[in-house]
Amino acid sequence: MRPGDAVKHLILSLAAAAALNIPPALAAGCSAQSPAYRIALLELYTSEGCSSCPPADQYVSGLRGEGVAAQQAVLLSEHVDYWNYIGWKDPFSSKTFTERQRWLSDLAGSRTIYTPEIFVGGKEQRGWPRGVVDTVKRINGLAAQADIAITLGAAAAGGLPVAVTAKSGREGKLFVALVENGVASQVRAGENRGRLLRHDFVVREWLAPVPLSSGGAVVSRTLPLPAGAVAGRLGIAAFVQTDKGEVLQALALPVCGG
Repeated sequence: MRPGDAVKHLILSLAAAAALNIPPALAAGCSAQSPAYRIALLELYTSEGCSSCPPADQYVSGLRGEGVAAQQAVLLSEHVDYWNYIGWKDPFSSKTFTERQRWLSDLAGSRTIYTPEIFVGGKEQRGWPRGVVDTVKRINGLAAQADIAITLGAAAAGGLPVAVTAKSGREGKLFVALVENGVASQVRAGENRGRLLRHDFVVREWLAPVPLSSGGAVVSRTLPLPAGAVAGRLGIAAFVQTDKGEVLQALALPVCGG
């Protein structure tokens, strides 16, 4: 960064915060604005109770190393709860993710849900990893149908201050998630008994979607940090999706200094 760039960035951040009615406590943090092209949303539905899931977890964790940058795709690992009964309760699982996976499958006319399953842009990506990168690039070639801005304050004992705004000329809902990388879990029962499983892009907090009203939506919250979490491994992901499943835009931002 050249001399004066930091000051210029701070002035721009303050101006943007004022325009978006972001609390002053967040203005000196870090921020991101979605581009004119569409960033893809990639969702992995997985479970620690599923013996076929670890390879999928590893695949998604390695996508950044395969050249799929954050400016191309927002990555989410959503742990479902329907395998918890077979002996191991996945500590990252949630009924919310099971319901979301079922909703996406219903939109596609499918009567079954399974793990591991990958959706890109709200549509199932069959036969992965074949075709995933091409699908991401195709989505990147589309014009964004929504604008998203994320501003984060400094993570502290009191939580992570978050402000997300979205605007679109189309109807949709704004989704916001707290994501954690570098998670490890020693599985003591079930199909993966005895294995040390590692995960990235794990959704730790999923906020209720906010409908776009008069073309816009705002989420301003201080999110509690997961127990034992390292701030540098956390980030916020946001996306706008229609009721028919189309993802109009997505954006992610690591915690400041992460």
